[in-house]
Order: sequence, then structure tokens, then C-alpha cells
Amino acid sequence: MTADAAGVPEMQGALARLRRTTGLPMAFGGLVGAGRQQMRISELSGNTTLALSTVTVTSGNGLGGKAVALARPCAVTDYSLSRQISHEYDAAVAAEGLRSVLAVPVVVRRRVRGVLYGALRTAQPLGDRALSAAVAAARDVEQALVVREEAGSLLTAVRTEPVRRDSGPGAAWEQVREAHAALRALAPRIADPALRAELLAACGLLSGGSPTAGISLAPREVDVLACVAEGATNAVAAQRLGLRAETVKGYLRSAMRKLGTHTRGEAVAAARRAGVLP
Repeated sequence: MTADAAGVPEMQGALARLRRTTGLPMAFGGLVGAGRQQMRISELSGNTTLALSTVTVTSGNGLGGKAVALARPCAVTDYSLSRQISHEYDAAVAAEGLRSVLAVPVVVRRRVRGVLYGALRTAQPLGDRALSAAVAAARDVEQALVVREEAGSLLTAVRTEPVRRDSGPGAAWEQVREAHAALRALAPRIADPALRAELLAACGLLSGGSPTAGISLAPREVDVLACVAEGATNAVAAQRLGLRAETVKGYLRSAMRKLGTHTRGEAVAAARRAGVLP
């Protein structure tokens, strides 16, 4: 499997939520590689063997391959006896004792990027509740991948475009400020601690280094100020950061108090002078 299909921490969480909300004994999944033809099952939840961890699914083959090829959910009541799918992976499925299985594709920008499975060890239909929960779990992974891609694009831009603090208030410097605000908004949504740390380190580079001594703002206070600096209202900042508008207002008040300011504009200016914002 390529690096593009490396395991995503959010997928493991989505599988655990799927089992918790449905009572399914097992859930598993993986991401499609850069070649878009194969998917290695990399995440297992509730398994009793490692048989499925060695399986690489080809588009069109088996239940998961069918979900990839059709870009829609598929299900079988008895995997080994089903005439709706091909049977390249029967041995691994049988080793885990699975019978009734559903597969839901993870679709990002019209491209299938992975598959989430839910399964029973008995041959009985999987109802609408299980299907709805699996679709919701797939959407969670979809959003995680979108966030990762956005973060990767911003990091690439930060690495390749030199940061010039002497460039003044022109368009180039405004782009730096926009990138800083976008990275701050994305970081809390990243489950991978290494990637989150890299995003925050990039934010530090964009803001110009270490803040002035004596200025100690909480991470969420900086997030809110970065949004405010772009002209966002409390409601818009709340939407970007996944917070309530009242919570945003509280963080802003706290930041203004620490910065010794009385208005939003003064707070942004003070944060920039202190090296907290670019």
C-alpha cells in the first residue's frame, strides 16, 4: 500500500463508533492506494484473528471491491454463499467467522478513497440502522481526509513560499495571514498528533517566532483572534472552529483582557505586535 493509503487514526475511531452504535461484533476498513485499484485492509475492530489484515482488495472483487467499483454501499446476508459478489477473499472472511457483511465506500470529491465494513458472525440481514450508522462513519472518515488534504496543501505552500515579514500589508502578506488562520482552524480537527504538531509549528513560523514575553494566550484564544483578524464575525469564527458563538465570544474577551485591549481591532493589532499573529 502506498503512503496515500496509510492508516488514518480517524478511521479507527469511526469503526469503534460504528460498533458501539449498532452492536455489530466487528468492523474493519482501509484506504484505497494512489493507483485507485487496490485497498489494503489496515484497521480492525472486534476481530478475533489477523486473517483480514493481510487482505488487499482489488476494485470489483469481493464485497469491498464491488463497493469501490460502484461507489455505493453493498451488503450480503451470507458472504460465502452470495451470488452477488466474487469470492477471492472467502478464506480470510471464513477464518474470522463472518457471515453477514456490509461495505460502505468513503468518497472524497467523487473519488472512492476507502471502504468501511460492518459484519455479523451470523447469517441475518443487516438492517437500515446498521447501514445508516456505517454511512455516517464513512462520512466521518471522508471529513478527516478532506481536512488532512487541506492541511497538507497549506503546509506545502508554507514550505515552498518564503515568509517575508517585511513584505508589508500587500497581497502576499495577506496570503500569509490567511494561511495562518486556516492552519489554526484545521489543527484541532486533526487526530494525528504528529500532523497536528507540524501544523502548529508552521503557524509559529508564519507568526514570526516566539511571542513577546509576558503574553500568554491559550491556543483557542489565538484561533479566535486569527479568525477575527480575517474579519470573521463571532458566528463565522464559531463555524470555522467548531465552537458555539458564545464560546468564541468568551475566548475573545479573555484574549482582549490579557492583551490589555478594549476592541477587536485593538486585540488583533496587539497580538501582531506581540508576535502571536502574523
